[in-house]
Amino acid sequence: MTALKDSPLVLGFETSCDETGVGIVRGNTLLADAVASSVEEHARFGGVVPEVASRAHLEAMVPTVQRALSDAGVTLADIDAIAVTAGPGLAGALLVGAAAAKAYALALDKPIYGVNHLAAHICVDQLEHGPLPEGCVAMLVSGGHSSLLFVPDVTGDVQPLGQTIDDAAGEAFDKVARVLGLGFPGGPLIDKAAREGDPEAIAFPRGLTGPRDAPLDFSFSGLKTAVARWVERRERAGDKIPLADVAASFQEAVVDVLTRKAILACKESGADHLLIGGGVAANSRLRVLAEERAAKAGIRVRVPRPNLCTDNGAMVAALGSELVRRGRTPSHLDFPSDSSQAVVDVVVR
Repeated sequence: MTALKDSPLVLGFETSCDETGVGIVRGNTLLADAVASSVEEHARFGGVVPEVASRAHLEAMVPTVQRALSDAGVTLADIDAIAVTAGPGLAGALLVGAAAAKAYALALDKPIYGVNHLAAHICVDQLEHGPLPEGCVAMLVSGGHSSLLFVPDVTGDVQPLGQTIDDAAGEAFDKVARVLGLGFPGGPLIDKAAREGDPEAIAFPRGLTGPRDAPLDFSFSGLKTAVARWVERRERAGDKIPLADVAASFQEAVVDVLTRKAILACKESGADHLLIGGGVAANSRLRVLAEERAAKAGIRVRVPRPNLCTDNGAMVAALGSELVRRGRTPSHLDFPSDSSQAVVDVVVR
């Protein structure tokens, strides 16, 4: 077997929300990315129910590990190290993943790394596009996060530049989809509906874009409310709701702000690479507009393929692999899970 320091075989666990993800990575090569989603169990509630998610993780964990090992063509005895999301995320869901990972680490007598969910979203891009450039900007957009980060070193130096002050972008997608009767999760459904609509049909507001606003922070609560009020007024008047136009105009308002602030973050930090991750990074309009604006500013955009943007075990394994390669100190076996873990804490000791 190749030496551990050159090419570690890392098993990664992700259970921060409603996906049970188990990934296996050797170096920067993805060998397996097994995911069991409980999204259908949450759909009837219109959002993720923490207790349901935790139970689903318990039921899916062992079968998902077995599927990942089979896909990778390896056994547990071949594993060199284990990584698991320690936070942020849903408290109960995190505990399930951490308990499973610790059990495997103890049984196999292997080092374990309790890692930050957001840092893992950054590091997964290495599986597709190679090593990260030093000092890039990362924009992470999902149901729980909308963050701009400066990343000198993904294994230990991740610096916050801006974040949402209320609803995250993905949460706004889910809530607007509910208003439009599209279902859950809202992101893919709005993306699909918007393709038939006019993004300039309705002038929805752009949050935190005034001269006195925090230039790199986000706010989507007002936009969500504006869409709901617009729909309500039409319904009271007995008018038909132009669903595609509403979806397109809402989506444009979100991605306009996201990309505008991401480019500004790159300019202010001197970065010539923008990495986009998180579930909302799978949005087709976000990808197109980011490329257009980045090209004009001389900035290169890196976005993983859609299945690596959403929560998965591969991203955790990728960060674990990088930590092992750089000789970072593993976590203690009794490390805590933290539902509000700060992004600056890449590894929990």
